[in-house]
Amino acid sequence: MYSQYPKYYRTSRIQSEVGGLTLKEKLAFGLVGVIFIGGAVIIARGLIRKRQADAEENKSYVDGNAATYAKQLRMAFNNDGWFGTNINAMRETITRLPSKQVMRQVIDSYQKLYNRSLLRDMENELQSTEYNEMLAIISVKPEKYEAGTPTQQLTVVHYQSWASRLKAAFDKSYGPMPGTDEDAISAVFNEMPTQSSFVQTGVIYKSLYGRDLIADLKRELEFWEYPSYMQIITQKPK
Repeated sequence: MYSQYPKYYRTSRIQSEVGGLTLKEKLAFGLVGVIFIGGAVIIARGLIRKRQADAEENKSYVDGNAATYAKQLRMAFNNDGWFGTNINAMRETITRLPSKQVMRQVIDSYQKLYNRSLLRDMENELQSTEYNEMLAIISVKPEKYEAGTPTQQLTVVHYQSWASRLKAAFDKSYGPMPGTDEDAISAVFNEMPTQSSFVQTGVIYKSLYGRDLIADLKRELEFWEYPSYMQIITQKPK
């Protein structure tokens, strides 16, 4: 039946009929295989991530756990559905972290829970002044924390952190309008253990920014607010 075709064509035709594949068919089947394998890998990766997230979620019911802190930070970003980030909740959570080591654990837990970078979310969600404040809070924490260790002595790092946080509070803006983060000022003042620590912070503030802390406080706060803030300091031991 193939006598009307040249010999080489008859041979090719016969090979095709008995199961031979053309180059086009081989490429098509190869592409299907790649897509299938790629899809399987994506599905498997998704299942692994979900198991990791579920396992991490189970840890978040324990107060003081890295997963708990990570979840609280995520909730601060979500802010109960309201616009913006609940910066007070975030400040409180980061302040409660006992060490830089725990902060790294929180970053890792956040990645497992939400498949997102905590630091990148902070960069995207916070104003630069707020982000700098959070970094300043973290900077003074010990590398590791062990229960029962003596209270950490104040160092120049603490004064630098407080000065940096106060400057960030003064530089706060609300859209195009300049403003002051009064909650951030209050948080710093409440952390200072003595009047002397406030004075030392003022010295560091002057060296860092070339400005007088008291003068900036008076400029940033309303005249009726200033006495109540300073009362937080004057009620502390010298």
